[in-house]
Amino acid sequence: MNHNELNGESFDVVVAGGGNAALCAAVTAARAGARVAILEAAPRHMRGGNSRHTRNIRTMHVAPTDVLVEAYAEDEYFDDLMRVTGGVTDERLARMVIAQSGAAVRWLGNQGLRFQPALGGTLSLARTNAHFLGGGKALVNVLYRAAEAAGVRVFYDAPVTGLDIDGSRFQAATVGGSGAAPARIEGRALVVAAGGFEANIDWLREYWGAAADNFLIRGTPYNRGEVLRLLLDADAARIGDPKQCHAVAIDGRAPKFDGGIVTRVDAVPFGIVVNRNAGRFYDEGEDFWPKRYAIWGRLVAAQPDQIGHVIIDAKPVGRFIPPVFPPVMADRIGELATRLGLDPIVLQETVSAFNRSCQPGEFDHNVLDDCRTEGLAPAKTHWARPIDTPPFRAYSLRPGITFTYLGVKVDATARMQMADGHPSDNIFAAGEIMAGNLLGKGYLAGIGMTIGAVFGRIAGREAAARARN
Repeated sequence: MNHNELNGESFDVVVAGGGNAALCAAVTAARAGARVAILEAAPRHMRGGNSRHTRNIRTMHVAPTDVLVEAYAEDEYFDDLMRVTGGVTDERLARMVIAQSGAAVRWLGNQGLRFQPALGGTLSLARTNAHFLGGGKALVNVLYRAAEAAGVRVFYDAPVTGLDIDGSRFQAATVGGSGAAPARIEGRALVVAAGGFEANIDWLREYWGAAADNFLIRGTPYNRGEVLRLLLDADAARIGDPKQCHAVAIDGRAPKFDGGIVTRVDAVPFGIVVNRNAGRFYDEGEDFWPKRYAIWGRLVAAQPDQIGHVIIDAKPVGRFIPPVFPPVMADRIGELATRLGLDPIVLQETVSAFNRSCQPGEFDHNVLDDCRTEGLAPAKTHWARPIDTPPFRAYSLRPGITFTYLGVKVDATARMQMADGHPSDNIFAAGEIMAGNLLGKGYLAGIGMTIGAVFGRIAGREAAARARN
C-alpha cells in the first residue's frame, strides 16, 4: 500500500520497521484494540529486515520439547549471556527477556510458525535454540499474515524520514520513498523497531575509519539508521558502544549487502585462521561456536586489509554446514597458499608449528574436549588436531556485519528513555534498535530474535495501552 494514500491520517500506534520485533509489536497492539500502521522502508519483496535471514530463536525450557532436547534453565541462559558480554548488560532486562523467552516462542507457534529439530555439528544448538521450518522468510510471512488478519495497515517503500517529537511526546512521522511526495502520519504512540545503522557505511566509517569500506553487510540494505539518528537528535538516551556489533566472519566472495546466513563460514573451530601475513591471531577453539562465531567478524576487521583465511584439512569435512561458496583446495599447503595469495613458506611454517604443538587427546566437537596446543601463541584450547590430511581447504574471510549495538535506552516496559533521565511519554522500542541494552558486546546465537520477540510484544501491549489512555 502506498503511504501517500493516508497522508494526514491518524493511528493509535505507528510502528517504524518491518521485521520480527515490529511485527510482534503490531500484532499485539492490534489485538489489544489499537488501530495500527506499519511503516516498512523496504519494498514488499524485501520486507522483514534482518529477520528474513534468521533461522532460530534462543529459548529457555525446563524439560525436553518436540523440537528441543534436554533442558536449558534460566540461570544457565543468563550465565551464557554474561560470559559472552563480559557482564556488559542490563541484568534486570536480561533476566526478564530470558524468563519470557519460552512464552514468546509459544506465541510465535500460535501465529502459525512451525519449528524443526535443531541442527547438530558446530552449531551445538539442539538444546538451546528452536529452528524455524522454512527459515526467516517463513517467520516473516507468518507474522505479516497475522498482522493483516488483525487489521494492521502495512505500508511498503515507506522509510521514516522525520519524526515530530514535542519534548518527549511523539506526534507524527514523516514518510518518504519511491519518489513520492512526503506524507505525514500521526499517531498516539510510536514503536521504533527499525534496526541499527549497519548498512550505512558512512556512519560506520565515523567509528571504524577506512576499514569500514571493506565490511560486508550480511542483512538488509535498508537498515541505515535513519530512525535511530532522528531519535538521538531528539535527545533520546543512547546506549551501547558504536563500535560493538554482531559481526561474523563470512566468505569474502559474499555480496556487499544481503548475503544472509548462507555466507557464514562455520569451519573455524576445526582448523586455524591466518591473516594476510599467514599468521594466526586468535584461539579458534575458545568455546562452542554459537558463543564465539559473532566475535570473528571484529577479529578479522582488526587484521590487515580486513581479511582472514580459515585453513582445514580433509578430516572435518561433513562436520559443519558449508557456506554457499566452495572452498579453495590443494594437495599441498604451499600450493594452497599460492592460490590464496599468501607467502607459501610462511603459511607452511605456521601450519607446521601448529601441528607440532597439538597434544594427544580425544576429539569430540560436542564437548570442550582435551585436544589442545601447547607452547603455541595464541593457543588453541579445544578441537586442535594436526592439519595433515589432504586435500587441504581454505575459505577466505571478511567481516560480515549483522547489526550494530548503538541504540536507545529502554526500561522494562520497552519505553524509550530520554537523555535527561525521564521516560518518553509515548515512544517505545524493540529489536535491534534497543538490543544494546542487553548486548554490550558479544553475542549468543538466536538471542537477537529473542530480544525482538519479547520486547516487540511488550512494546505493542504498552503502546496500545498508552494510546487508549
